[in-house]
Amino acid sequence: MHCAHRRHARSSRHAQPNAPLAVCRRCGTRLALAGAAATVLLAAGVPASASAGTPQPAAQAGAGAAGGAASVARAGAPAAADRGIAKRIALPKAGAKPAAKPAAKPKAAPKPVVAKPKPIAWDAPIPGAPMSEAYGVTDSGYAAGYHTGTDFAVDVGTPVDAIGAGTVVSAGWQTSYGNAVVLKLSGGDYALYAHLSAFKVSAGEHVSAGQRIALSGNTGNSTGPHLHFEVRTSNVYGADTNPLAFLRAHGVGDF
Repeated sequence: MHCAHRRHARSSRHAQPNAPLAVCRRCGTRLALAGAAATVLLAAGVPASASAGTPQPAAQAGAGAAGGAASVARAGAPAAADRGIAKRIALPKAGAKPAAKPAAKPKAAPKPVVAKPKPIAWDAPIPGAPMSEAYGVTDSGYAAGYHTGTDFAVDVGTPVDAIGAGTVVSAGWQTSYGNAVVLKLSGGDYALYAHLSAFKVSAGEHVSAGQRIALSGNTGNSTGPHLHFEVRTSNVYGADTNPLAFLRAHGVGDF
């Protein structure tokens, strides 16, 4: 028997007696095939029978055709039933934990707060300078008959500081004192700096403790470079008091 489909008709022309049989996948017709074609169809899963003339039931033929199609699909050929099937969308499983959030970046450590040094309340006129003559030493060469201040032996040009906060009363020449600066301190007392070589402040200026106000020198009635320092209760000659005792009472001892 020959199938109406031409490709099967061609295949059956050269079939040998007792050749294997195959079933047409389109119409279910049993075909006698040549050895090479039978080998291909059998390898693909098409059922064959040793008897060339024995018809197979239609149900069995259909089952064989379905099995062949499944075998071909397993071999890599796309099955017709798989065509047009929508792609599956991957959905999260029920109860799945959400993805963990990325860890927050650690905050930068705050910069350490550097405490500013507190302003000093009182200072020595020339911190660390050696004393060359003390207060109150009697000497007929002084107008008062004694030394009205304290002398510090320093070279010309040594920085001179305000001993406390106050206002500059005068900065200029004062006869035997030479170049001198007078400060009125915040407590009402006065400080006098004599024999200076240069001024760093002017009258009426407000100063703070430790501020540079002048440079030491050797002007006026002086026998050598030094700073003559006085503390007075009022701004007149003879109203002097012990300057070192005054400084010690205000916590200063760097002299």
